[in-house]
Amino acid sequence: MPRSSNDKVPCHYVTGGAWPHATLASDAPASAHYSQALARNLHRALTSTDHSLRTLADATGITHSTISRVLNGKVLPDLGTLARLEAAFGFQLWPGPAALPPTP
Repeated sequence: MPRSSNDKVPCHYVTGGAWPHATLASDAPASAHYSQALARNLHRALTSTDHSLRTLADATGITHSTISRVLNGKVLPDLGTLARLEAAFGFQLWPGPAALPPTP
């Protein structure tokens, strides 16, 4: 999937801990913060429903490997991917501005 503004893949910005609960570099772009929050939301959605990666893939038409890559911060999902994931769960996964770190 293409990257926004040439940002690196989200997990590239990890400075400590394990994705998606890791600490991100102070200069991490907004896309990394959003992707991290999305991965946490997606993981929570998977654990609170009966979906596995494969059943979610079947329900959305997104390959299980792509879903795994989103969960692991290896890709920035596009809008179509996000829309299909949210439609499958029936609730919002996109974190919105709350994903951004507070400004000093």
